[in-house]
Amino acid sequence: MTFVSRRGLLAGSAALAAATGLPLAGSSRAAAPLAGQQAPGFYRYQVGDFEVSVISDGALRFPVEGFVTNASTDQVKAALTAAFRNTDGLTVPFTPIVVNTGARLILIDTGLGDAAVARTKGTAGQFAANLKAAGLDRGDIDAVVISHFHVDHVDGLLTADNKPAFPNAEIFVPAAELKFWMDDGEMSRAPKGRIEGLFKNTRRIIAALGGKVTPFEAGKDVVPGNEIVPGLTAVATPGHSVGHTSFVLSSAGKSVFVQGDVAHIPVLFVENPSWHAAIDQDPVMAEATRRRIYDMLVAEKMLVQGFHYPFPALAHVERTANGYREILVPWSTSI
Repeated sequence: MTFVSRRGLLAGSAALAAATGLPLAGSSRAAAPLAGQQAPGFYRYQVGDFEVSVISDGALRFPVEGFVTNASTDQVKAALTAAFRNTDGLTVPFTPIVVNTGARLILIDTGLGDAAVARTKGTAGQFAANLKAAGLDRGDIDAVVISHFHVDHVDGLLTADNKPAFPNAEIFVPAAELKFWMDDGEMSRAPKGRIEGLFKNTRRIIAALGGKVTPFEAGKDVVPGNEIVPGLTAVATPGHSVGHTSFVLSSAGKSVFVQGDVAHIPVLFVENPSWHAAIDQDPVMAEATRRRIYDMLVAEKMLVQGFHYPFPALAHVERTANGYREILVPWSTSI
């Protein structure tokens, strides 16, 4: 048996490299500087005959402290640790979708809008750039459907200079949501801070749109008959906001539940459905809605598209001892 020393092996390798002009295995050759940015954030999948384009609007970081009102910071950090997440802050993604029915291009929720790009130094407000990267144009959107009037869902209705961002689209909004935020009496009773700001922001957007919005009614149950446009059914899911609405997208016997904010960060509020988010207007009602909807998702084995789920935000749901668990759908290289 012949033994080769490490020194002899290296010497032989060097000689081979010199003779052939080839680099040594493992040698470093920096071909380009670090990119420093991600690829465009879009993803596509099929629901029956419909094509869904998931378009990232980016993400923001929030403090862990106070995000859950009825669980301690230690409990929240433990849940994040169990899910292999950082505990020094919460990363909250924003994920609108565009549905191509073959006849219409329908946007569901809008993200934070163009103005957020400068305000967040590019971490959010990415919808327009990612939409373009996906080969779609805002001018081609002919229907925008809103789940509720929180800023991350409606501010993208306007450009940075407060012009309609979707000039050729009909804007559909939940009737109950519109009634609440445009009610002067409700606004006069609003607490200072975030809620008062939401009243003002809603009115700013409605005014910039010239009041040209189409209210729709949402049913309590996931049944046909509350279609906003063919294939998209409105389901009342109040609690997160007064008129918060979710949707069932259906085509050719396939369905996806587009949940808006029924459950926020899934490792917190799906796996702990009794936890209350500080951003829920009626936390008790939000919890009841969450349990009703997630029981239905489990029973029906229906996919869920979550606005604040990890990109591309599509998941199955199963029941656990304490609540539910989201199982993200694996990335597919084909549609």
